[in-house]
Amino acid sequence: MSSAAFDFVPLLPAGLPPPAARWTGRVKYDFTGGNNDADGLPLEGLIAAADAVLRREGRTLSTYGLASGPQGYRRLREFLVAKLKADAGIACGADDILITSGSLQAIDLVNGTLLARGDTVVIEQDCYQGSINRLTRLGVTLVGIPLDRDGMRLDALSSALDDLKRKGIRPKYIYTIPTVQNPTGTILPVERREAMLRLSEAHGVPIFEDDCYCDLIWSGERPPALYAMSKRGGVIHIGSFSKSIAPALRVGYIVAPWDVMSRMLALKTDAGTGALEQMVLAEYCATHFSRHVPALRRSLRAKLETLMESLNEHFGTAVEFDDPKGGIFLWVKLPDGVDTMKLYEPALAAGVAINPGPQWSVNQGHARSRMRLCFASPSHEEIHQGVAALADVCRREFGVPASSLSDLKT
Repeated sequence: MSSAAFDFVPLLPAGLPPPAARWTGRVKYDFTGGNNDADGLPLEGLIAAADAVLRREGRTLSTYGLASGPQGYRRLREFLVAKLKADAGIACGADDILITSGSLQAIDLVNGTLLARGDTVVIEQDCYQGSINRLTRLGVTLVGIPLDRDGMRLDALSSALDDLKRKGIRPKYIYTIPTVQNPTGTILPVERREAMLRLSEAHGVPIFEDDCYCDLIWSGERPPALYAMSKRGGVIHIGSFSKSIAPALRVGYIVAPWDVMSRMLALKTDAGTGALEQMVLAEYCATHFSRHVPALRRSLRAKLETLMESLNEHFGTAVEFDDPKGGIFLWVKLPDGVDTMKLYEPALAAGVAINPGPQWSVNQGHARSRMRLCFASPSHEEIHQGVAALADVCRREFGVPASSLSDLKT
């Protein structure tokens, strides 16, 4: 009898992504992912909420869906009805909302409902890696629209839609993160939102609005959601509690007209998103959300300022970035000679993890010298030290920045 391990490789279907590496722990200076500020996590409030809701309603855990139906815990959906109306101007009912296992499941459900291999999607040029990767694996053609300091350029969107129409191609949707865009941190003004909706209607192309970062605007004031502004219901809206409360809870949501919601619900065959997470969120958010989020914003803004100061100190004029209007990311441009895909490995060896720009763009040449830095999770001291270490690696590998601050002083 052979002692060789069973070989699964011949059984694997074509088209799988490359195998994942074993996780060996977080690096010392981690500027990757969408992790949040551990000190900003409302731990005591969540503990109290869990105790209260379990004592009151814990026995509903014996029923799939908590006796609230397949769209998710009703008290959480009712909280979202009030929140979306107050914050984003969205008028909807609890039955217009589907609770999902994070926003990634929401994206999968929208894609599963609307897309087939060979379809075309219009998307922001620099955009969320999770959306780009999913569309690529589905065999969808991506048409990237450049951004400026106010988000997606509507002149470029109009030209792209006209060009596709001439070719006889009707995109399945326009994907946008209009409110605190990932990775650029821009906010699409009302005038552009109105123009986008006009283009959507004129070309018969719906809008897929990803609003996962909207709670983290420094000013606390946001434009109305595209969903709220649409007069014909041609918008699907998704959101998440990952950035406002905690990413590990994995709770997101979809707001959509019933004709498409019913199709997505038919695809959600997981017997329901995690029930305990929904119960705790509903209990906590009903009384604490409006006080928690402003405090979180202040903490994140302070960390952003530390990051920008550190970059200016250690990189000087070798870096370019715009002060984002909210969120947890800074989109940084290094000199053209720097390839952040090649910077990644030596930086990691030095204990610094970054997100290379090409992973967050449909135009890899445009993003070659860019990187996305998440400032929410590291401490202020770790931000200072991590940026200094990154500058040393960048100088060694690419000669950028040319001199350290201490060299300039001498």
